[in-house]
Amino acid sequence: MTLRHRLGLRGRALMTAVLKARALTAGVLLAAVSAVAVANDGKADLVVTNARVATLDSRSTMAEALAVRDGRIVAVGPTTAIESLVGPATRRVDAGGRTVIPGLIDSHLHGVRAGLSYSTEVNWIGAATIAEAMDRLRQKAASSRPGAWLIVAGGWSEQQFAERRRPTLAEVQAAVPDNPTWIQLFYDALLLNDKAREALGLAGDRLPDGIKAGVDAAGKLADWWTASIVVTSALFDRLPKPTYQDNLTGTRQFFSELNRLAVTGFVDTGGFSIEAPQYAALMQLWREKAMTVRIAYHLFAQKRGVELDEFRRQTQLLPMGFGDDMLKFNGIGERITLAMYNNYAPNAEVSEQFFEAIRWAAEQRMSLTVHWAQAKSVPVLLDLFERVDKTVTPIRPLRWSIAHLEDVTTEHLTRMAALGVAWSTQLGPYYHGDEMLASHGDAARRMPPLVSALKAGVQVAVGTDAHRVASYNPFLMLQWALDGKTIRGTALRSADEIPSREAALRMMTVNSAWFSFDDGQRGTLEVGKLADFAILDRDFFSVPAEAIGATTSLMTVVGGRVVHAAGPLRP
Repeated sequence: MTLRHRLGLRGRALMTAVLKARALTAGVLLAAVSAVAVANDGKADLVVTNARVATLDSRSTMAEALAVRDGRIVAVGPTTAIESLVGPATRRVDAGGRTVIPGLIDSHLHGVRAGLSYSTEVNWIGAATIAEAMDRLRQKAASSRPGAWLIVAGGWSEQQFAERRRPTLAEVQAAVPDNPTWIQLFYDALLLNDKAREALGLAGDRLPDGIKAGVDAAGKLADWWTASIVVTSALFDRLPKPTYQDNLTGTRQFFSELNRLAVTGFVDTGGFSIEAPQYAALMQLWREKAMTVRIAYHLFAQKRGVELDEFRRQTQLLPMGFGDDMLKFNGIGERITLAMYNNYAPNAEVSEQFFEAIRWAAEQRMSLTVHWAQAKSVPVLLDLFERVDKTVTPIRPLRWSIAHLEDVTTEHLTRMAALGVAWSTQLGPYYHGDEMLASHGDAARRMPPLVSALKAGVQVAVGTDAHRVASYNPFLMLQWALDGKTIRGTALRSADEIPSREAALRMMTVNSAWFSFDDGQRGTLEVGKLADFAILDRDFFSVPAEAIGATTSLMTVVGGRVVHAAGPLRP
């Protein structure tokens, strides 16, 4: 075919598109449909009709249908209007009147690390009884090689069990007598059975520094030991590592599990024991275009005293934002220097070391997030941020943020808003709110102060902090945001700090996208944005708040590609 011939065909195709566009303009469709992409024949790749589409646009528009083409939304409007975009190759989905929301974005998830061992660990998330938890151990033992390690790495609480207690060593021994077994509760409690203790050389009185254990009536070590997050992580690093194939399998499985829960992306905040080699499986899936969630990842400092050198070395060919729509580098954090991590009374030397690291980040135009859990000492951090803002560069465009800080005050929020510092809050108070009530009294009734933060003008996002210290279920986080009840059922947060359902949903969609500079690309269902959305099994806006945590997705779409389908929407 000659070049002239090809150009002629293109010209006729363009003219056809123009005529179709004029026809649409002439009718009522223009008023009904947000916009329609006109190229080639103008038909959609995917159309969802008969739905309740929560667009989360600036007008809080609810629509009946949407259309997708080339991975982006090309139309949002009534079903009758969207029908005109259906062609012979269009995939049609009748939502059956169900709610469609933008894909959820977890603003604080240790997901890369979770994926590495997801296929080899035992997951107690959602187990309702100790018997069910023990059965999951037995099932894993039966499907593993003889004598394999069984590892429960967290994400559960004894309060989720009907028994309201932790399993005993005797129950674990009876369930899996032939497997060394590690059971971790958050980052501060451990149960190891006899084979595990023997394998790690922890029998008798040979406990390493930092691990404490009482003794029972017979003079033996108590079932459960306590330790700090650093000690627990160091001991965890002595466990057998999953193979590279395990890493690949686990990452795929974990991403699929997130898709089942309507998650289409997350901000990964690094974590203990996650250095450059541990990103290999993720990078392979990215190269193969096999990722089903979008990830913006941070680098988490691993070695004491050389953190800045570590960041400089790892980012020589990794500028801020390097990557694509599926995977990109998003700066440093949540641990920036080890000496400042969980140190709420740092001396001048520790503060200066931290300042040098964040000054370097500012000079590199990098975003960062900082783990800070104690409001009474957060002025120390804000002073350092203000110093950078005044002496190096304004930090507002860099989108710096603080994670946790559930007891943040209005005074602190005002300072954060003035700097443009954002705040992400997680599931910690859901698990520990009863203890917070005991220690803080009535002040705990505003933890976290979601409404006050929004009123102060702070960018607020929510996330799970999974999977060592919390469940990765985003709907559990949304439920906690909306009913303020702890895992024990205690009504903790007062009504004036309970946001609307739409505001809460924004905190896990467009607000979370802001943290990775993606709010112009995703987080709302508007024409031109990436087609990331989920069709839910229940109406998020009307079900009782206590039922939100059980929500799942019947269909999850990432960039126009269906990555999960279940129940009546399964092909």
